[in-house]
Amino acid sequence: MNSNKFYFLALVIIFSITISCQKQVVSGILVRNIDEFNSAVANAKAGDEIVLANGVWKDVELVLKGEGTKESPIKLKAETEGEVFIEGVSNLKIGGKFLEVSGLYFRNGHTPSGTVIEFLIDKETFANNCKVTNCVIEDFTQPNREDTDHWVEFWGRNNELSNCYLAGKSNFGPTIRVFLKGNEHIKNNHKIINNHFGPRPRKGGPHGETLQIGDSGTSMTPSNTIVANNFFDRCNGEVEIISSKSNNNEFRNNIFFECEGSLVVRHGNYATIDGNIFIGNDNSKFIGGIRVVNTGHWITNNYFYKINGSEFRSALAVMNGIPKSPLNRYNQVTDVVVAYNSFIDCKSPLNFSVGSNVDKSDVLPASEIRSERPERTILANNLIYNQTNGEYPIVNYDKVDGVLFKNNILNSENKSEVKSDGLITKKFEVNKLSDWLYAPTQNDSEIYAGFDFETITKDLFGNDRTTNNSIGAICLPVNESKINIDKKAYGPTWFNAEKQPDAKTIVEVSTVKDLIEGLKNAKSGDILTLKAGVYDVNQALVIDKKITIKSADANSKATLNFGTNTQGAAFQMHPKGNLILESVLVNGTPTQDAVATLDKNMSIAFNLVLNNTEINNFKSVLKVSKGSFADTISVVNSTIKNCISGIQLAEEIDDKGDYNAEFVYIKNSKFEAVQKDVLNYHRGGYDESTIGGNLEVTASEFINCGKADKTGILLKNRGIVNVTIADNKFTNNPVKLIAILWGEKGQKPGENIITNSGKFEIQQNLKMKLMY
Repeated sequence: MNSNKFYFLALVIIFSITISCQKQVVSGILVRNIDEFNSAVANAKAGDEIVLANGVWKDVELVLKGEGTKESPIKLKAETEGEVFIEGVSNLKIGGKFLEVSGLYFRNGHTPSGTVIEFLIDKETFANNCKVTNCVIEDFTQPNREDTDHWVEFWGRNNELSNCYLAGKSNFGPTIRVFLKGNEHIKNNHKIINNHFGPRPRKGGPHGETLQIGDSGTSMTPSNTIVANNFFDRCNGEVEIISSKSNNNEFRNNIFFECEGSLVVRHGNYATIDGNIFIGNDNSKFIGGIRVVNTGHWITNNYFYKINGSEFRSALAVMNGIPKSPLNRYNQVTDVVVAYNSFIDCKSPLNFSVGSNVDKSDVLPASEIRSERPERTILANNLIYNQTNGEYPIVNYDKVDGVLFKNNILNSENKSEVKSDGLITKKFEVNKLSDWLYAPTQNDSEIYAGFDFETITKDLFGNDRTTNNSIGAICLPVNESKINIDKKAYGPTWFNAEKQPDAKTIVEVSTVKDLIEGLKNAKSGDILTLKAGVYDVNQALVIDKKITIKSADANSKATLNFGTNTQGAAFQMHPKGNLILESVLVNGTPTQDAVATLDKNMSIAFNLVLNNTEINNFKSVLKVSKGSFADTISVVNSTIKNCISGIQLAEEIDDKGDYNAEFVYIKNSKFEAVQKDVLNYHRGGYDESTIGGNLEVTASEFINCGKADKTGILLKNRGIVNVTIADNKFTNNPVKLIAILWGEKGQKPGENIITNSGKFEIQQNLKMKLMY
């Protein structure tokens, strides 16, 4: 090659590289601050990529507006996925067509508006054909738990949330809301797919759904939203994990892992619920499955394992309706198909006429009485297998005269009140394929061919039913590549949702200075061991992490004296505070609370454990603020003496269904000379959306308590749903009543020894304020 040709070729190559680089720069616009971002958005064209520089973007309100095309969307992406952190008071609004967002991580903050990511800028500018993918929203919750927001709001049509991780929302409001307000937003065909919905903590009140599609006002509207291939991981916000409140939605191939709630078709009709897996355990009676209201749903190919809840939280709960129900209450169940489902080791999996409340007409208005039983509903080709205790597969709260049973097989004798030729006891065996998956050893082809059943062409794992059909969710042979759950298949590829357990460093304490400094510098999970002796503490100890304070020698307890110079409580609980006091003596003054929460902004639940500990001379053992919430309060092997009040959990007095703690345990403990009530644990409002609180008082002693309580009640537990008071001793407590128990909820006193201490009273039905 001569020199002229070589020179010309070199110029061509350099020119080509220059053009290529220019295209890359144009389509990848790196922005480092909000002004550069706004400028890039204002000038964005189809095919452009706006790249947020790595680092922390704090207190930013990002607005992505543009007109991309299907072939050339406008993209907003992280410079490196997972290394762009949206923090502080921040949010993202999306409006236009064919826009895509990816790789962002929302943390350490909250939205200034009602939404973190919203497919809408204003009423005139909303999103169509837009996507948010490979993003994380974690603990991005409001400081005040009573403030309402949503983390993702869907508006417009054909939008998608995919491969995202969302976890840790603790305030009011569903994590995701789909809105249908206006023709522009109905028949929307939104997709919520391949996401990992991580733990949502118990909220202690309503409005803690993970996903809500529509609302009662738009419940007769077609949404056509698809929720598929998602992993719902311990979503415990309230009884409705998913609340479908619109028509024609599809829920396919999702996994619900140990979620204390259910997939609920609450309002609206014609939902498809197919191929979902519900996994429970032996430890919780609050994990649910599917709850059915309204018309025309098809519930097929679903698999339920160890779902031990009842009524609203049973594996399959089919409700009674209200005659001429308004939109926001309960329509009658009609024309529902439940076919080819498997129930393995579930306690009484089929519950009918759930919510029937004709017997409560003395405390409820006629507009709340659910008396309309399910009609024209069919259960066919379902499989129920129990290793033990499977004799009562059905619980009915009313007559079951509108349900047709066909070719459902059980391996146990049916001793339920409901009998039918379509409930067939048959000996069959199952193989264990994984920790949660059991399949019959052979297909059972004696199926019922109901109307349109030929449209059910696949089983749980995609096997063809048209050539190899069987009763239950699974046809053999099972594709073994599909039987293991891989959490990494859900959510962003760059994010690891598995949290490492708190490390436990033991910090030795021998002086007050050691205690204060040790607590200040401790990491979550650390243990402070106190040398025997007396510690005079003159400041409140702040608990904002998991911390254990214990005596080094349980037989020689350290004593903590909180003097009059201590301001506020001895222990001040902050969000995420988890205090374990073990084998210590704690003394205070009648002007102090032993433990108290912040007055406001208790954004995340706290926990308190007293084990082999003595609390003396305080104003109260625990005082909480309105809006605060404890997951667990546990008093075990401990003594409470000479306090004015005991455990105070009654600040939610506006009767909207909220309460201040989920689990309260008093076991093998002693309360002596507590002047007022030993416990005040309150939940008000006629609400069925939560666990409703849990109180266990067992093997404990109460002596000379309650003399100054004006109500004359020792243990106040109004509105708490799950109550056990048994094997206790009540001695010389000058009160009228030990407790009032709620008969409708099955509450009754156990074997207690009562001496000069009043009595128990049972009220069958409590009159509570209506919330709706």
